[in-house]
Amino acid sequence: MKDVLPVINTFEKYFQNENIFPENYLMNLYEPCSYFLSNSGKRIRPCLCLLAAEMLGEVDEEIYKLAIGIELFHNFTLLHDDIMDDAPLRRGKPTVHEKYSNSTAILSGDVLSIYAYKYITDVNSNKLPEILEVFNKTAIEVCEGQQLDMDYENEENVSLEEYLEMIRLKTSVLLGCSLKLAAISMDAKKEIKELLYDFGIFLGMAFQLKDDYLDTFGSKSEIGKLPGGDIRSNKKTALYIISKELSTKENVDWNKYWNIEDEELKVNEIINLWKKQNIDKILIDMIKEYSDKANDILNQLSDKDYNVAKLEQITNYLLHRKK
Repeated sequence: MKDVLPVINTFEKYFQNENIFPENYLMNLYEPCSYFLSNSGKRIRPCLCLLAAEMLGEVDEEIYKLAIGIELFHNFTLLHDDIMDDAPLRRGKPTVHEKYSNSTAILSGDVLSIYAYKYITDVNSNKLPEILEVFNKTAIEVCEGQQLDMDYENEENVSLEEYLEMIRLKTSVLLGCSLKLAAISMDAKKEIKELLYDFGIFLGMAFQLKDDYLDTFGSKSEIGKLPGGDIRSNKKTALYIISKELSTKENVDWNKYWNIEDEELKVNEIINLWKKQNIDKILIDMIKEYSDKANDILNQLSDKDYNVAKLEQITNYLLHRKK
């Protein structure tokens, strides 16, 4: 990440200096937004936007506006996700609905989404129709993915194909959008726009599956929390789905494990079962399958004389991270 970190740091400075919200005005609305945004994540989506633009030419003000819009939209989705999940913490700090109230969190999320559009549409007018077409489609798909995620919480049987489609919508499409918006702004050819979008999709799939893997098989010291969070929350991740299908074939009493009342015992027993079933290895193979597809696209771009070194760096970081 040595060549990518300066890009992230430059974006962070630009983001902090932008003064997105009015000062000393309606603090009950805007202060929670600033509080949420200050608890920064990896800034992966705006970074991908900037790296795609840099690959295609000189990064200008328009690209930074797009990157900010993408980051605002991503945080809007997280803020509302926290309400729907009734999550007490986000990145180790109280969520907005916990610190303030549900009503405050809903309205702050709403205004974040509108500010996202304010930045996304601050582009050259001849690019605006295509920018909006891609961004609107992505915004709808992210909401569809969230709905599927909620639906699957109450469904007894969810197939692996259904789960993968859900994470494509909920996670991957925004990564693809981040790259494609940069390509549109840089007047790239249609082929390059689609290659960058598909790269984002495959990277997003591998990224989310890696999250699923780390939640269960990561160490507490590395991931910063107790392993097995998805098990504790009864989430039907890829690990759950694959294990349940294997248990049926192997005549294993799945409910005996999933219905254990003692939380710590349940986590330990299920992790042991998943190791016996080689779920960790199966998931690593799935992650590799998607990462190989992402890297294949980078090779195609490299063959067209584009410098993809920084995109390779961020891909390797995301797929080999420990948290």
